[in-house]
Amino acid sequence: MAFHASSRREEESKAAAAEPSKGGLFGTGLSEWFALPIGMAAAVPMIKFDWMVINEEFQLSAVFVAFCVAVYTQGGDAIHKSLDEKAQTLLKEHNEAEDKVIAALEQKLEFLKANQNMVSDFEAINGLREQAYDKLNQAGAIKPQHDFKVQVERVLGMIAQEETSITEKTKIALMEEATANVTEQFSSSKALKKSALDAAIAQIKGTEKAVKDPVTETYVKFFQDKAAEAAKVTDDSEEKAQRAAIIAKVNAICKSEGFFFDVDANGQAQMKA
Repeated sequence: MAFHASSRREEESKAAAAEPSKGGLFGTGLSEWFALPIGMAAAVPMIKFDWMVINEEFQLSAVFVAFCVAVYTQGGDAIHKSLDEKAQTLLKEHNEAEDKVIAALEQKLEFLKANQNMVSDFEAINGLREQAYDKLNQAGAIKPQHDFKVQVERVLGMIAQEETSITEKTKIALMEEATANVTEQFSSSKALKKSALDAAIAQIKGTEKAVKDPVTETYVKFFQDKAAEAAKVTDDSEEKAQRAAIIAKVNAICKSEGFFFDVDANGQAQMKA
């Protein structure tokens, strides 16, 4: 994991620098001062036999070589250190960039390892989705039946409420009519007044003799006569009107709330297409 592209060259340079050097004159281990007498001894015959011609070109070359030697001996270390520092800086930056690349690749590798079960996860998700769709289909098959039951109960409840309301209104109207009739009878009949007074006095005295209440008997007689008259009546227009009103209310609710059915004129439910 610590691999870098430049590591091999650095190791080779270190290996080369680690090789032993004898130093001295031409790597022989002799002192460099031996070069002076050797040069003097060799210069005499070379000049004598014109092997070496000392002219302006030779002198310029000597000056240039002396300059190179002076630069190498005096500033070589400084130049080497400057170039080496720059090389080390470049190497450090290069290694840091490589470390970032390696870290990114390691992170990507971890991500791929973490997602290697992605196929099985998606298969499990698809299985759960299929189960959910099956349950939804089952619920969808039952829900209309449940909604239909609720709608029927709603309509039956409304019909029962309307019938109760009509019954109560009929009772109130019939009682008001009976009260008016009985009041009129007692107002116009002295015999009824006398019998009512006698019954009241008897109740106050608490006599053991049973006394019939003329008011109650008058109410009972009125209701009996009313029932006999109703039995003779063959006109059912009022009942038909009440039934038509209830059917109209039921159909209005069925239409406004989107029921599955409505009611015809005969009071029978009809399913909508």
